[in-house]
Amino acid sequence: MQTCSPREVPVIKGDKLTKFQCPKNDLECAYMDTVPYASAVGSLMYVQVCTCPDIAFAIGVLGRYQSNPGKDHWTAARKVMRYLQRTMNFMFTYKRCDFLEVIGYVDSDFAGCRDDFKSTSGYVFMMAGGSISWKSVKQSLTTTSTMQAEYVACYEATLHAIWLRNFISRLQIVDSISNPLTIYCDNSAVVGFSRNNMGSSRSKHIDKVFLCYREGSRVVNFC
Repeated sequence: MQTCSPREVPVIKGDKLTKFQCPKNDLECAYMDTVPYASAVGSLMYVQVCTCPDIAFAIGVLGRYQSNPGKDHWTAARKVMRYLQRTMNFMFTYKRCDFLEVIGYVDSDFAGCRDDFKSTSGYVFMMAGGSISWKSVKQSLTTTSTMQAEYVACYEATLHAIWLRNFISRLQIVDSISNPLTIYCDNSAVVGFSRNNMGSSRSKHIDKVFLCYREGSRVVNFC
């Protein structure tokens, strides 16, 4: 893939990977035995952890099928490599500023996984105009609405925000870290629910562990 043709994006909306695309006969299994799928995904995972948050979602999906990948999964992995071919010279840039501030962005799809209909959370934290921390991960429970999926995503982002705040405060170089971190969420219902201690019939089944991030209001401010 060192001389492959470049690709504009690592994944498009119509790309869906499922367990039904896993090998179904001995011929397909024999072909996949010759493919270094696990090695390729492992290398791509290293890349996204270090310098490429833009492929975090794609790598998270590809990693779900390492135990039994199929031809479609391998094709999707090569699409990511083609995207990296186009963006190999891209880099993080940070700008000088008088006021350093950590800002987070969080989002989620709804029932994006075709195998178990679980949603995927994603967040990124930025400082000085560049990304400093990011993650994309499938949620541990099945939600029944977009609001609930994004609420769980906010919970996961809050946990990381608290850790990030404690870590940066020990460096003693960011004065604003003592203030609540701002996390932007594009779901107004989630923002309202996070600021309201009252429950509702639609939120009764949400495990209490996900409700605990309301207690983090002293360190996180959702917008």
